[in-house]
Amino acid sequence: MPFTFTARLPLSRHAVDRDHLTRAVPGLFDELRADAATRVLPLWRGSTLLAEEPGDVSDGTHELAAHDSRDGTRRPRLRLFPSALVAQTPIELYLGRSLADEGAEPAGTRLVAAILDDATAATLEPDESLWVPLRTVASALSDRDAGLFTEALALANWHASHAHCPRCGAATEVEGGGWSRRCRVDGSQVFPRTDPAVIVLITDADDRILLGSNAMWEDNRFSLLAGFVEPGESLEAAVIREMFEESGLRVADPVYLGSQPWPFPASIMFGFTARLADGQQPAGVLPDGEEILDLRWFSRSELAAAGDSIILPGRSSIARAIIEQWYGGPIDFGPDLVAGWR
Repeated sequence: MPFTFTARLPLSRHAVDRDHLTRAVPGLFDELRADAATRVLPLWRGSTLLAEEPGDVSDGTHELAAHDSRDGTRRPRLRLFPSALVAQTPIELYLGRSLADEGAEPAGTRLVAAILDDATAATLEPDESLWVPLRTVASALSDRDAGLFTEALALANWHASHAHCPRCGAATEVEGGGWSRRCRVDGSQVFPRTDPAVIVLITDADDRILLGSNAMWEDNRFSLLAGFVEPGESLEAAVIREMFEESGLRVADPVYLGSQPWPFPASIMFGFTARLADGQQPAGVLPDGEEILDLRWFSRSELAAAGDSIILPGRSSIARAIIEQWYGGPIDFGPDLVAGWR
């Protein structure tokens, strides 16, 4: 099965061997820190640093380092540190080995993420404006850096919410290279989880798409409808149920497109298309009034004509990729929502 659509999704790209067998090596992080070739990705409040060109800091400027991508454009790079330059932290994550030669890191470089507290982050880089979140840079990063940042953030978010045992409430401790936690009382292990969600492009008989505005957004911000998969439910059943709950419409023929991790904080989005079921009329849309406040149908010409009057999903989102696939190419009009959504 070709993965041409998935390859277009910024957070689905990767060029890191997660090297799962190494996670069980005793004294792993002592070994990694003793290896001068190891590189560390610092994480502070969900953000990290971008590399700078050598010699650009002395005059007070911060020109970002970049490398050539396959299409000839220049991309920013993550700033990876020798382990000696990053203080040891309570939670460190073994991310694996690079599969690409990038910057000063050849293929095979072992990669670690370190979750920093405020004081440690300020020591490493006191200028808070230089710490960047994933959504603002995801679409510009290389395959390796996009995958590395996504992996690290997803794992960091899991640790932030699993400091205690779900069975007895006792504190858990990190083990397995940062890929599991163990209860200090009953000895049970907890492993990282990700929450599946479906996101759906609904079309009517005229090939128009349905976009909705969420209650938490500006009233001119629109995206595809989406929702979490419930226990004991298939992805296809979730498509039909969620679309009815949010729009009042029955859909049919869910077709899977591809998936993208969305670590904000812990989801994976499964992209689908679906059509209105027989007998359903486009005019019958009924926003649920709680999560979805407005629903609108758009043809391609109507979407283009909307221009700056609506805000579409950001370029890091699977929603943007699905809409652009239906549209027939990149959407260059309207505000560019850098932060994105889903």
